[in-house]
Amino acid sequence: MTWKIELLNGVADVPRDEWNALVADGSPFLEWDWLASLEHAGSLGAAAGWLPKPLVARDGERLIAACPLYLKSNSEGEFVFDWGWADAAERAGIRYYPKLLVGVPFTPVSGSRFLTAAGEDRATWIRRFGDALRNICGENGLSGVHVNFTQPHEIEPLLASEFLLRIGVQYHWHNDAFHSFDDYLARFRSKRRNQIKRERREMTENGVTIEALVGDAIGDELFEPMFGFYRSTVDGHFYGRPYLNRRFFELLRDRFRQRLCFVVARRAGEVIAGTVNVVKSDVFYGRYWGARLPLRHLHFNVCYYAAIEYCIEAGIQRFEPGAGGDYKFLRGFDAEPTYSLHYLREPRLAEAVARFLQAERIAADDAIAALRDNSALKKARPPGA
Repeated sequence: MTWKIELLNGVADVPRDEWNALVADGSPFLEWDWLASLEHAGSLGAAAGWLPKPLVARDGERLIAACPLYLKSNSEGEFVFDWGWADAAERAGIRYYPKLLVGVPFTPVSGSRFLTAAGEDRATWIRRFGDALRNICGENGLSGVHVNFTQPHEIEPLLASEFLLRIGVQYHWHNDAFHSFDDYLARFRSKRRNQIKRERREMTENGVTIEALVGDAIGDELFEPMFGFYRSTVDGHFYGRPYLNRRFFELLRDRFRQRLCFVVARRAGEVIAGTVNVVKSDVFYGRYWGARLPLRHLHFNVCYYAAIEYCIEAGIQRFEPGAGGDYKFLRGFDAEPTYSLHYLREPRLAEAVARFLQAERIAADDAIAALRDNSALKKARPPGA
C-alpha cells in the first residue's frame, strides 16, 4: 500500500487546482472556490458548529481522493434533520455531539461526496473512506458519521460499511424540450396556467422589470444588495442563521462570478429584489432570495418564473431550487428523491434509527410516486398526436 489517508484543517489547505481536478464536472458547491471561500470568510469554525476537517488520500504527493468533512457540534444548517435522533440519544444517556458530517455547509444540493482522481476506482475509495470515517469515530469517541445529499452510486459502497440509507424529497424542474416560456405554460391545466399569467402580469402593472445576469454581466455593484437580500430573508425567520457574511459575497465576486446567475428585479431603476443562483453544465441551482418591497407574487416571479425562462433560453435541463416548498410543486416542479447515509456507533441507537428509516423510506417512496402521478404539468403529447 503506497497511499495514505489523512485529515486536514480545511479545503484551503489543498492547492486549488488539485482539489478542483477531483471535482471535475461535479457539483459547483464542491469546488475549491466555494468551500475555501466559506473558510476564508469565517463562515465556518467551532463557533458556527462547522469545523472543517477534509479527508484526503495521497499516493506520494499526488492527491487521489478526498471528501469535504466537518466536525459538527450541532445539527444546524444541514437540511437532513436528525434532531429527533439527538433527543433520543440524550434520553438514553448517549452523547450525540460532536459528530462527523460529509457534505456542503448550508447547502441542500445533491452531489458526489467522495471525489476521486481520473483512473481511480470510485467504489473502492468510497468503501475505504467509509471505513476510515468509522475508525475516526471510534478513535475519538464520536457518535457517528452523516453523509448528506449524496449520489446514488455512493449508496452501495457505504451500505457495505454499515451505513444506513435515508430518503428525502425535493422538488426539481426539468426542461421537457420547452422552446419558450409559453411552451412551459401550455403544459398546465387552464386554471393554474391563468394563475401564473396573472402573477406575471402583476409585475408589469407594478412597474417591475426582471432580468437574469450571468458571469461577467453581473456588475460589482450588485453584490452588496444581494448580501442585503440574503440577510433580510435570514433575519426575517426565527429559524434563520446568518452564516454567510459580507466577506463571503465579496469572495464570490472575486472567485466564483463565472458560476453565478443573479436574477434582479428593478422598479424605477432601483433594485428591489433578487436571487443568487449557481449554474454549472446543464443544471441551475437556486440559493438565496430577498426583497426590499413586499409586492405580491414578487417571490414567485424572481425565484421561479424568471429562472425557468432563463433555463429554457439557455438550454439548461434541470433547475434545483433547494429544500421545501409545496408551492414549487404547484408551479411545475416535480418530486425527486434525495439520499443520505448514516453510521451510528452506538448499537442501540443504530438499531432504533434503522427501524425508523425503514418506515420513512417506504413513506418517501409512496409520497414521490403519488406526487409524480399528480404532477401540475400535463404529460407531453407525442409528436403528431
